Amino acid sequence: MDEISLLQDAVKRFSDERDWHQFHNGKDLAMALTIEASELLELFLWKQPDEASREKIAEELADVFNYALLMASKYELDVKQIVLEKIAQNAQKYPIEKAKGTAVKYDEL
Repeated sequence: MDEISLLQDAVKRFSDERDWHQFHNGKDLAMALTIEASELLELFLWKQPDEASREKIAEELADVFNYALLMASKYELDVKQIVLEKIAQNAQKYPIEKAKGTAVKYDEL
């Protein structure tokens, strides 16, 4: 079992031990994920990027990962596979020779 699967199992086990799976439908997991991502974003509000607390970033980022892993479990998605597939899709949208050093969207390259 790879490390991602171990993390996914640990998060799911934590939830299952508390009988929280009953609350973890796709809609609510997506909402929780978005809320946690917003809490991560809030750490940077009205600050320079390097002024955000590293410890608080780690805490909020862990919450984001936890909900993302729960959602992947809910839909029986292989995290490693879907991430690698998305990287391949993005490589086609953003070829190095056009995208290197620029932040424009693929349809503007």
